[in-house]
Amino acid sequence: MITIIAGTNRRDSMTLKMANIYHRIISAHAEDVHLLSLENRQVWERGPAMLALESQYLIPATKFLFVMPEYNASFPGILKLMMDNSDVKKCWWYKKAALVGLSDGRAGNLRGLEHMTAILNYLKVNVLYNKMLLSKIGEEVDAGGNILKPVTEKLIHTQVEEFLNF
Repeated sequence: MITIIAGTNRRDSMTLKMANIYHRIISAHAEDVHLLSLENRQVWERGPAMLALESQYLIPATKFLFVMPEYNASFPGILKLMMDNSDVKKCWWYKKAALVGLSDGRAGNLRGLEHMTAILNYLKVNVLYNKMLLSKIGEEVDAGGNILKPVTEKLIHTQVEEFLNF
């Protein structure tokens, strides 16, 4: 199973739009692909909502694709809270992940992806070397969730192919 995680709880985010794009592309090539949006999720404590999320999206997954916006030169705290409140051994150990960073600026959340890579490596997750950095996201994806640049679409398809073969 593959779980795509839209790593913010903001409503109507570009992160969720991009996660939906990845979901559509990956689902065309693989079965059992799920999208986890952190919007309206109670992940700040290890309660019934977190346990349900964990059993549905995290424990059964063998691969994760994280789509993360840049928040203060890193990634959103809600994503870290979800990871911190999960059963680390069951959810993360010896699994694989790919990373996608979004920003309004020029770096495509490079620092956040490097920060997440260090955390995932600590959690014994193997991270795909091909990290997607999407800068000036408003010029890459429109309000309807469509990719605006053919070169970006090609790069995404390349990353997805490598992720599926990873």
